[in-house]
Amino acid sequence: MDVDDEVVYSLPIRFSDRLSLQIHQFPLLTRPLQPPPSAVTSGKRVKARIKPGVHRLEVHVPADTRPDVWNTDRGKELGAARVEDDREKNQSSAVKDEKDPPRLSEVRLLSEAVHQNGAHMLGIVRNGAIHSLATLALINKYPGELHLHPVKETHQFRPTLTYLDYLTNKHRRRGGGGDSDSEDDEPPPDPDEPSSVTPQKPAKKARAPGETKEVHVTARKAVDDKGGMQALGGMTQSRRDMLAAIRAEEDEDWQDLQYNDMESIEAGDAFENIFSQNEAVLDCHTDVTSYLKSIEGL
Repeated sequence: MDVDDEVVYSLPIRFSDRLSLQIHQFPLLTRPLQPPPSAVTSGKRVKARIKPGVHRLEVHVPADTRPDVWNTDRGKELGAARVEDDREKNQSSAVKDEKDPPRLSEVRLLSEAVHQNGAHMLGIVRNGAIHSLATLALINKYPGELHLHPVKETHQFRPTLTYLDYLTNKHRRRGGGGDSDSEDDEPPPDPDEPSSVTPQKPAKKARAPGETKEVHVTARKAVDDKGGMQALGGMTQSRRDMLAAIRAEEDEDWQDLQYNDMESIEAGDAFENIFSQNEAVLDCHTDVTSYLKSIEGL
């Protein structure tokens, strides 16, 4: 931008923070988050659930289970593995349908929170559009208003395939690899811990008869931490915190959410709440110096 550039037009800015707005990123490229037509015909819809304590979201998208594009036998095998994997990790839903045999008929997308640096805003220009400079020269009013709404959280969603690990371990146990499987169940070594090398014991010297030896013994009390786990020798604090966070997430129950498609009435009402209806003019009480100092890393 050149300092001599002329300001073509300025837009009024409106601010609203009525919603707890979040940005959800899905690996769908240009496709919308919608079930396939075959699933819609059979009455299936997108479902969602949340663990509010750990800010974890999960979206269930029905799959296209037509016989010409879906392996029914493989779907039943993977579906049974997912049920067992959910049961081991306490991830099952509160309401379960036991009439039909389990089968893999949906894709689960699990969220991962993304750290936000600074303040993120959603901006929408409404009540007008900018087409070209020639168009702006012909009109005598502003092309619209810029509506800003703060973004509270950002989440990235990825498919969860943990049931494949359960199925692999199950086949390994059936194949006689019990010993290797038991080793795989152990937690991985902590990279922060120094490699433990067993020192060689020095050769004992022969003691003369009647010689006494002084021995010092120190008694220590085991103290439980907040997570209910005793502090293990050699385990770093960061690793204990990580294990405690994993346990807390597995112990928390899922709460079902109502998923509204972007073309639903509920979604339209939520979209309208983004725009501010307040005509009051906001006054800025922060000078340029204070604003620049508040920017982290500048």
